[in-house]
Amino acid sequence: MMGPDMQAAGGGHGRVCQPLCSLPAAQSVSMKFPGSVLLSVVLFVSETVTALYVSSTYSSAGDRTWHSLTLLFCLLPCVLVQLSLIFIHRDLSKDRPLVLLLHLLQLGPLVRCIEVFYIYFRAGKVEEPYVSITRKRQLPKGGFTEEVEKEVGQAERKLYTHRSAFSRSSVIQAFLGSAPQLTLQLYISVLKQNVSVSVRVFMCISLLSIVYGALRCNILAIKIKYDDYDISIRPSAYLCIFLWRSFEIATRVIVLVLFSSVLQIWTLPVVLSNFVVFFFYPWILFWQSKSPFPENIEKALSRVGTSIVLCFLTFLYAGINIFCWSAVQLKLNDPDLINKSQNWYRMAVYYMVRFIENAALLLLWYIYKTDVYMYVCAPLLVLQLLIAYCMAVLFMLVFYQFCHPCKKLFSSSISQGLLYCFKFLCYLCIPSKAPNKGDKFGAKLSNSSDISEHMKAVDSQNGNTQVDGSTSA
Repeated sequence: MMGPDMQAAGGGHGRVCQPLCSLPAAQSVSMKFPGSVLLSVVLFVSETVTALYVSSTYSSAGDRTWHSLTLLFCLLPCVLVQLSLIFIHRDLSKDRPLVLLLHLLQLGPLVRCIEVFYIYFRAGKVEEPYVSITRKRQLPKGGFTEEVEKEVGQAERKLYTHRSAFSRSSVIQAFLGSAPQLTLQLYISVLKQNVSVSVRVFMCISLLSIVYGALRCNILAIKIKYDDYDISIRPSAYLCIFLWRSFEIATRVIVLVLFSSVLQIWTLPVVLSNFVVFFFYPWILFWQSKSPFPENIEKALSRVGTSIVLCFLTFLYAGINIFCWSAVQLKLNDPDLINKSQNWYRMAVYYMVRFIENAALLLLWYIYKTDVYMYVCAPLLVLQLLIAYCMAVLFMLVFYQFCHPCKKLFSSSISQGLLYCFKFLCYLCIPSKAPNKGDKFGAKLSNSSDISEHMKAVDSQNGNTQVDGSTSA
């Protein structure tokens, strides 16, 4: 569950701990600037502050319902982020009462960020007596791959742990807080037909938080699936993921808001059906595999604690898949709880079903739209949303086909997987024509006529041969 970053924090693949004076020739690891940690904290703080301000404006205007819901979607992810940071850093088993108190005061991410930059700026000033040597394989070039040894000091291992913790907290913040918050604020704006400046800023920050959380999901999936390889992600890959996730999430949120604004009574069944399917899907696969209950998540956890952690993971997995494709696929019978195989067919089916669902929800909105959308060109809006979702799929294909850092390790390309999936769906959609009685009778007649004609031809040939024999005699 800790993933490759946590494994690297403990030494990584093939770790050898040696004194610094007796090291063999190995590459030294340059300390990376913890920009991801800083970005996570900035998004967390800015979204929390703007949420509290927008909630206060609803309270002063007398909108108690919107005030309560905005406050709920602000405080719930904050609590979950604090708990995730405590769990990943294992602070409950350490004697750090001040850190726990700051987490209770919802100041945990700020404290962790300060600790990260303290480690980063202090790293080169103090010489470390011991380092870890990690062995990573390079991506194959010309059909060959090499193992490279790299030196990782204690400061670098601590930064690995912090990056891993903030990556996971960003995903929790994005899909258990920012995604429902953005949907709620857009729904309120549609009903009121008025968007204040503070709400616009709030929605932009929430959208950036969701897109960043989805981007961290993609990066985590790559690092977990290809943990043995030395991976570097290019800026073009980040750009493709950002555009892919921006189009996908924005389209999905707008479709849900449009549908819920005209058919409020059907909103909860649609969302709950999505949630139930994705929540129980990993458990169904686990029960079908008949594997024993996973016990290797955390040694300090009891069976009840392990069950709670697994339920929370599947809860988060369902929350992600309601809004976008989760690049990390859960596999509860795996020691890492992650499916490391690349399943193109599951991805293709997800996007096809999601496109059909979005189109159906937009069709229902178009049929039952109210006077709120009097000045909106409904057909043009539907077309724009469907094109935007197709653009998301296009950028996703570009990423996996050209920009994925480990595309050389793919056994098959995503275009081949989509092609096979299309062929399979076409095979299912086009029914095979079963012959009826008339067709069978016609087939029998044609067969009998063919046989009779064949027999006549044989008889005529025999007659001709007999005539030739008599003339020759």
